[in-house]
Amino acid sequence: MWKKIAFLLAISTAVQSNELDNLINSSSAIVDQIDTGIKLTGAAMDYAHTGGGLSDGTLSSTAHISAEQVEAYNSALSNMATYQPYGNVRDVLNDMAIDSLDEMETAITTFSEVVVEMIAVQQVAEKAETATTPSEKEEVQTFIVDNQDMLTIDQEDVDTYNTSVDQIETSANEASAYLAVANNDEAADFLQQSIQDKNTTADDVNIFYDAGEQWVAMGYTTTKNLTAVYLNGSDAFGLDLYYSEADILAVGAESEFYKTSPIGMGYDCFFEMECE
Repeated sequence: MWKKIAFLLAISTAVQSNELDNLINSSSAIVDQIDTGIKLTGAAMDYAHTGGGLSDGTLSSTAHISAEQVEAYNSALSNMATYQPYGNVRDVLNDMAIDSLDEMETAITTFSEVVVEMIAVQQVAEKAETATTPSEKEEVQTFIVDNQDMLTIDQEDVDTYNTSVDQIETSANEASAYLAVANNDEAADFLQQSIQDKNTTADDVNIFYDAGEQWVAMGYTTTKNLTAVYLNGSDAFGLDLYYSEADILAVGAESEFYKTSPIGMGYDCFFEMECE
């Protein structure tokens, strides 16, 4: 791969433990100590009044509640103020975008490697296009005849190229769709409210991008209904994301990835460092 692209993502994802789990664990730990203390007290009351037995004098320490346990419990109580029982749909969307970006990066690596394998076709094109005199055309002929094995393109490489470029587009669209909805307060709040209305959580719904419907939709395990945010500007959220082919190619032509590629730099400049 010729150069690594630095993707600047507007993703702010904090890794937080589950507040409810912390409360359960910390409170249960103290309850266990109190349970031990009550049992020890009951036994002490029994044998102390009858002279029926003795402990070794150290069992009471097993019922002690430590300062760390108290701190953990009180901290868990405080953190419940920010607990989100329905989950956070923005976090889910951001996580899905990260997954799609990872898939895109993998596909870009595959794409870049196979392009380098096939890029000799560019050298052929450049030589053929610049040959104007019979002698120059003869040179092109000689070059091709002498290097035909190296210049031949394998169908396997073509299949890899086609598959990878498809995956790049699919993953890029998914990532952009999820980020756009997550970063739109009204759209994200709409999905979050729908989760609460269905009495479920953000982790238990099925969120997906549908290119045909041009939306990010959310499905539920309890109903066949979908809640959707359109990405073509047709609803109240104002997300109008679809670019024309010409616009997308224009953006690509100005990208660092293109400008530092064999096509953008020229074959000799990229491989031989013979740049004008």
